[in-house]
Amino acid sequence: ALLHDFDYEKYPTAEEHPFKGAEILREKGFDDEFISSILSHADYSGVPRDTILKKVLFACDELAGFITAVTYVRPSKSVDEVEVSSVKKKMKDKAFAKAVSRDDIINGAAGINVQLDEHIQFCINAMRKNKEILGL
Repeated sequence: ALLHDFDYEKYPTAEEHPFKGAEILREKGFDDEFISSILSHADYSGVPRDTILKKVLFACDELAGFITAVTYVRPSKSVDEVEVSSVKKKMKDKAFAKAVSRDDIINGAAGINVQLDEHIQFCINAMRKNKEILGL
């Protein structure tokens, strides 16, 4: 999941991201299945989410960004203190992290047949396990 947006800072537009990243990965010898999975996380790529990897990547993409935003507004700025209830409360505040699609978060969980609360908790737990790498 960390690799799928590696090109975003340099190529943030819909015309370039994730297409430039796919080109770079292809040049580096990554296989088509892997590249297709990365392309599929962007609706506008036209690549269908027809594998579990593609569905899970999409389901976690916006949610991980949203959990990061929730973490940054906590007094401790630690993902260890983020709870499902705080994520859901912030989801109701349309001004908070307004670039994050709440529909994508909800539809992502539904696409992998997981209840939203369970999905949020799973992502929080995964981010806690990798908090040093993520800076959280």
